Amino acid sequence: MTHPDPVGERLEALTDWRGDTLRRIRALIQAALPAVQESVKWAKAGSPGVPVWEHAGILCTGEPHARAVKLTFPRGASLPDPAGLFNASLDGKVRRAIDLPEEATLDGAAFGDLIRAAAAANERAQAARKSR
Repeated sequence: MTHPDPVGERLEALTDWRGDTLRRIRALIQAALPAVQESVKWAKAGSPGVPVWEHAGILCTGEPHARAVKLTFPRGASLPDPAGLFNASLDGKVRRAIDLPEEATLDGAAFGDLIRAAAAANERAQAARKSR
């Protein structure tokens, strides 16, 4: 029996550079955190939804925009980013984002570290909530 793959379907529907970028991001996330959970959230009339990667909470979302693919990390402001990957939403107190325009390159090793750091932060937050 095959399982539906809403993220794969969403990415396949993007037939331009944005789909290619998100497929590369998906592969990097899966390599960094093989047990990652994927879904498409916030779908509604006129919007097919946004790919979301989760582990003990949302790690990041992948939104295709006209000029960039935006990877938003809900806890990004608290994550170590020694490679300086975050380049958007820098003035927010909690979230951070990485905007990837068409010709952008992304340091895969540093991105994997960021994904693992986001997973660890989510686990700590979840444990703190449970201990209350």
